[in-house]
Amino acid sequence: MIELAYPWLLLLALLPLLWWRRNRKDVDQVAAPALPVGHWMSDLPGVSRSGNARNRWQILCLLLAWLLLVLALARPQYVGESVQLPVTGRDLLLAVDISPSMEEEDMILGQRQVNRLTAVKNVLNDFIARRDGDRLGLLLFGTQPYIQAPLSFDHETIRTLLQEAQLGMAGRATAIGDAIGLAVKRLRDRPQEQRVLVLLTDGANTAGEVSPDKAAEIAAAAGVRIYTIGMGAETMIQRGFLGSRKVNPSRDLDEELLRSIADQTGGRYFRARSTPELEMIYENINQLEPIELEGKQYRPTTDLFYWPAGTAVLIVLMGLILSNVRRKVPEVRYG
Repeated sequence: MIELAYPWLLLLALLPLLWWRRNRKDVDQVAAPALPVGHWMSDLPGVSRSGNARNRWQILCLLLAWLLLVLALARPQYVGESVQLPVTGRDLLLAVDISPSMEEEDMILGQRQVNRLTAVKNVLNDFIARRDGDRLGLLLFGTQPYIQAPLSFDHETIRTLLQEAQLGMAGRATAIGDAIGLAVKRLRDRPQEQRVLVLLTDGANTAGEVSPDKAAEIAAAAGVRIYTIGMGAETMIQRGFLGSRKVNPSRDLDEELLRSIADQTGGRYFRARSTPELEMIYENINQLEPIELEGKQYRPTTDLFYWPAGTAVLIVLMGLILSNVRRKVPEVRYG
């Protein structure tokens, strides 16, 4: 529906009427002979000009322009139906290991063999799309952790930055403790009980200044709940010159550490041995019970004031143009 933001400004429309009443003068009611504009007698007292009609439409145009400007000042708006804002109350940081070990091709995606990071990108892309209303962030870590995308509602940008992540960008080792420490630093200023870290890795802590146990202790004190995911298949057929052999590509995965971190912070440890398992894990995390917050509503508003304002300007411009054209018409005198 259309509403006026400042309806009281419509009172300004009465100003021309007040001005006219104040400046009105008594005039002789006797009809005067009308002559064409430019006639040699048209300047004599008591003689009216046939150009009075032109004066009338000029006044009407000015009056119409004034009314339109007053309407524009009242600021007409189109107000839509009430919309419920999605609010789930989560500040969720996604931490992804991008050390070279994530290059291991032990995942199947669409009937083709892919490396671990490619599978993670594919699964996380859908996970992020389903977290509508949450503030998400992306943390990448290797030897050093860094924030690839700060906490934001701009999920599309986060998905793009995730796809641009490359193996080895953060070094060749794995600093799990430092990654947790940086995540806590980013989450600790957020509201209590809304801080969640989902940490995915395929190895053990091999670098960093802060030990994972100490980092988990700090996270627990800050109220950051950590869900850990151990990535990688348990068996894989490796082909060589002497034939094929079965190997464990996840032999370096420190499951005990990841389970301890989750337990200490009130989270949960998951094991992803395949792409379907990884999808199921993020689906489980997606079902986290949201904190009940007071819902917010708003009514989308579109300003319409530029329509009457623009029309008023066009009327004034057309009046000026027509007046100039009439002035350039040569005058013809009679007699």
